[in-house]
Amino acid sequence: MRIRIVDAFTDRPFAGNPAGVLLLDAFPDDDRLQRVALEVNHSETAFAHRLPAGGEADWALRWFTPATEVAMCGHATLATAHVLHTTGGHEGPVRFATRSGVLTATPREDGTITLDFPTAPLTPVQTPAGVAEALGAEPRTVLDTGPDIGDLLVEVADEKTVRVLAPDLRALAAHSERGVIATARAEDPARGYDYVSRCFFPNVGIDEDPVTGSAHTALAPFWSERLGRPDLTGLQASSRSGRVRTELRGERTLLSGHAVTVIDGELLV
Repeated sequence: MRIRIVDAFTDRPFAGNPAGVLLLDAFPDDDRLQRVALEVNHSETAFAHRLPAGGEADWALRWFTPATEVAMCGHATLATAHVLHTTGGHEGPVRFATRSGVLTATPREDGTITLDFPTAPLTPVQTPAGVAEALGAEPRTVLDTGPDIGDLLVEVADEKTVRVLAPDLRALAAHSERGVIATARAEDPARGYDYVSRCFFPNVGIDEDPVTGSAHTALAPFWSERLGRPDLTGLQASSRSGRVRTELRGERTLLSGHAVTVIDGELLV
């Protein structure tokens, strides 16, 4: 198996969110996929194989964290599309058959790739008891992001609060299926982003995800409603950091960003 490590949602190496990408002839058994993902030990490893021509999708795509398979992953989809386009594996828009339906990735002239994902349905909820203490900040707004994402979206006071969060991850794990997205309006939009976020996913083996495409399918409608614009840029303020351009289109959300291949090797076993 040829394996590549791609930094997604960044235009420079050693930033953004690294993902493993393996292009296969067919999927091996699930235990094999999970063991490879654990060995890669990044937030997600993507496995893809080509589908017969003439169908609704071009490639089948699955994503695994070191602990489990997930229903949706933005950065590993971006990474897979980047590998296909930079190696000649696919030209033009590529359609992926996934657990979240058919997802399309389209290369742009500026070098970015745009993902077409379903918009997360947001439902306001009462702040669960213990969330403020576990997160280390008082929520302003709390929303459920629906079954595909499986997070709580928590708005906090300001950008500084997001940046200094040091949550109790064990306590946080009790409050959602995947984890918590913490967000706030940008302190200074002149810096090139409209809102900030950080993502903590202890229930799938990820203490803090560096840059989370799927979370932006919830962040996009949340901030577009408040800021009055469909086109926004989000900064995920992890230690690696990365930017995601979002465009809200009703039931679909477009996510755009760069990607960089940093390792190209071979799995020997």
